[in-house]
Amino acid sequence: MKMKKLAAAVMGLVLAAGAVMGTACVTSAAEAAGDVEIWYYWETEGHQQALNHIIEEFNSSQEEIKVSAKYVPFADFKKQLSIGAAAAVLPDLVILDNPDHAAYAAMGVFADLTGRFDVSNYYEGPINSCTLDEKLYGVPFGSNDLLLFYNTDMLEAAGCEVPTTWDELLAAAKACTTDTVAGFAHCALQNEEGTFNFLPWVWSTGATSYEINSEGGIKALTFMKDLVDAGAFTTEAINWTQGDTMNQFSAGNVAMMINGTWQIPTMRENAAVKWAVAPIPQDAEQATGLGGENYAVIAGGNEEATIKFLEYATSKDTCLYMMNAMGYISADSTIAETQFKGDDVYEAFVEEMQYAHARGPLPEWPEISDAISLAFNKVITGESSPEAAAEEAQGTIDSIMGQ
Repeated sequence: MKMKKLAAAVMGLVLAAGAVMGTACVTSAAEAAGDVEIWYYWETEGHQQALNHIIEEFNSSQEEIKVSAKYVPFADFKKQLSIGAAAAVLPDLVILDNPDHAAYAAMGVFADLTGRFDVSNYYEGPINSCTLDEKLYGVPFGSNDLLLFYNTDMLEAAGCEVPTTWDELLAAAKACTTDTVAGFAHCALQNEEGTFNFLPWVWSTGATSYEINSEGGIKALTFMKDLVDAGAFTTEAINWTQGDTMNQFSAGNVAMMINGTWQIPTMRENAAVKWAVAPIPQDAEQATGLGGENYAVIAGGNEEATIKFLEYATSKDTCLYMMNAMGYISADSTIAETQFKGDDVYEAFVEEMQYAHARGPLPEWPEISDAISLAFNKVITGESSPEAAAEEAQGTIDSIMGQ
C-alpha cells in the first residue's frame, strides 16, 4: 500500500518543536563512537531489571561498545521521540510499541536495516509491523497475541462446548449469562486498546483494517450488536481496559473473554476460577491481533555498534531470557517453537501467532484506529447502526488514506 502524508498528530509535535527533521541531520545522544543509548518505556521493575541484565552481560563480553538505557514514561515516549527528532538529539536504539513504528519510519527517524539484519525466521506479522514500502526499519523485540479465555465450570454448567464459530460463541455467551455474570466481554475502550481487541472480528471475515464499510466490516460490527442485544456482552466493557476485563473474568463475573499472553502470570497467581484458552471463534478464517514491541535503530546514530548489540540481544539464549522474564513470545519462530514446550496455555498462544495481524503498518495508523474504535463504541452503545457506523468510519479512513 502506497504511504501518504505523515500522521498529523506526529507532525504537529515535530513542528511544535521548531524544526522539521531530515535524516541527514540526526545525531546520536551518545557522543562517543562506541556508546549506544537505548530508550524504553517499561515501568515494570522486572522488565527494567531484565534489560539491564542483558546490557551488563553485553558490556562485559567486549570492550569496544558500551550500552546504556534510559526509561521514558509511556505517556511521554512518542512526544520525546518526536521532539528529539526535530532537535536532532536522539538515542541510538528505541524499543517502541509496534503500531507506532511506521509513523517514525516514514519521518526518516529509523535506519533502513534491509539486508543488514537477518529476519528470515521471524513471524510475518511482527516483520510487517517493522516494514514500510518493502524496506525493513526495525527488528521485532517480542510479541503477544489474543485468545479466548473461558471459565471451564461455567461452560460445563451451561452444557456448552468451547465455541469455535461466531454462532457458537453467541449461543454459549447467552447460555452463560445470568443476573450476575456476563457471558462474554473484551476491552472495548475508545482507543488503541479497544481497537486491538475488536479488529480480530474484522480480520476473521477476510476484510482488512481499512475496509470497515465492507461486507466483512459491517458483519463484524453487526456481530457486536448481536452480542449486546442478546444481553451476552456487557456494555460496561466500553470502560474496561484489558486488565479490568481480566479482573472481572478472574473474579467470576465474566464467563468468557478475549485477552492476551501477558495476563497469564497474574491469572495463574490470582484467578478464583478454573480457566483455559482457545482460539478466538471465527467467521471465515482464524485471526488474532499482534501486540508487542520492536527495536528500531536511529538513522545517523551509532548504527553499526547498535546492530551488533541487536545481534546479541536477539540471539537464542538472550532472547529466551528476555521473553521469559516478560511473558512474551519470541518473534523468531525458531525460538518460539520450543520456548514454552510442555506449557499448554502458552503453546496455544504460540500456535496462534501464525494467524496474527499487525495493526497498520501505516504512518497514519493512530487516526485510523480512532475511527475504528469510535465505530464499534457507537454500535455497542446503540448510538449508531452497524451500517451507519461503518460508513462514518470509512469516510474518515478514506480521507486519511487520500482516497
